[in-house]
Amino acid sequence: MAEKVTSLQVAQLAGVSQSAVSRVFTPGASVSKKTEEKVRKAAAELGYRPNVLARAMVSGKSRIIGLVVGYLDNYFYPEALEKLSNALQEKGYHVLIFMASRTAGNIEDVMAEILDYQVDGVILASVAMSSEIAMRCQQAGVPVVLFNRSQDIEGITSVTSDNYVGGRKVAEFLLAGGHERIGYIAGWQGASTQRDREAGFRAGLSESGQSLFAHEIGDFHTETARAAARRMFDVAPDMRPDAVFVANDHMALAVMDVIRFELGLRVPEDVSVVGYDDVPPAAWPAYNLTTIRQRANLMVAETVTALLEHIDTPTTAKPRKVAIDGPLIVRTSARLPKGWNPQRTET
Repeated sequence: MAEKVTSLQVAQLAGVSQSAVSRVFTPGASVSKKTEEKVRKAAAELGYRPNVLARAMVSGKSRIIGLVVGYLDNYFYPEALEKLSNALQEKGYHVLIFMASRTAGNIEDVMAEILDYQVDGVILASVAMSSEIAMRCQQAGVPVVLFNRSQDIEGITSVTSDNYVGGRKVAEFLLAGGHERIGYIAGWQGASTQRDREAGFRAGLSESGQSLFAHEIGDFHTETARAAARRMFDVAPDMRPDAVFVANDHMALAVMDVIRFELGLRVPEDVSVVGYDDVPPAAWPAYNLTTIRQRANLMVAETVTALLEHIDTPTTAKPRKVAIDGPLIVRTSARLPKGWNPQRTET
């Protein structure tokens, strides 16, 4: 077995101090361009790679972030997680991804494993968090940020779109289109995103003297959403909604398929459909889905900024709840209100 190359050997070949070698391979450390070039050239020649784990033991920082994901079915999450990973890597952090139940069911076991890796911080995406887990992380000195989830737990930062306002925007749009029998297909009942979207939607309808005409639960799953659509629309015409708000695009696309291809109804002539997220397939000509856009870039930037603040300045960083406004993207899956000004179609 070949003998492992040390930083001292790199320093000797490059003609610099051993501490200079350490600074070159420490993200964010100050080092001149000339010194960095010499060190990297010597390291490449010798085949040297820094021992990240050893450095973590000395510095007390692993430069690792645990990213916990509840599910990846929704098109929004793979794209958002890629953006999160890239943003953290640009800051010199490595990302470990852990899969967990979207409920708090097995999160205890997952969090125990994460903490064993001595991570510097944790991002929970599409995952519920109990107060017990929050307390455990706080006791371990590991900051946590909730991404696309919000919970009423003291000391925890969360970043979401403004789901309540988004729901109100959909209600306003459908009412402006003259719809009178408006349905809603809900997501998983344990998700704050679902709760807030429905609350905003109901409030928007109520202010105009309307209430939900029909309500089903799609649970954020394709097959469950299809079944919900069948229950809602495979009925007599006077019992059928003339519009439906679906809690996310992933379900809305499935609902549209049922409405058009199983039940033979027209979208939007017979039924207007609106979703939430603005995932890439929403813009495909086959769907052209009207939806609320989640601004993934802004959500990722806020999440990374908040997490690094808690890591770098734990005594002064304040927990906060960030809700980012999402624009209404009007396409052709929903009836365009009479006199609707195209400028109101936000981008």
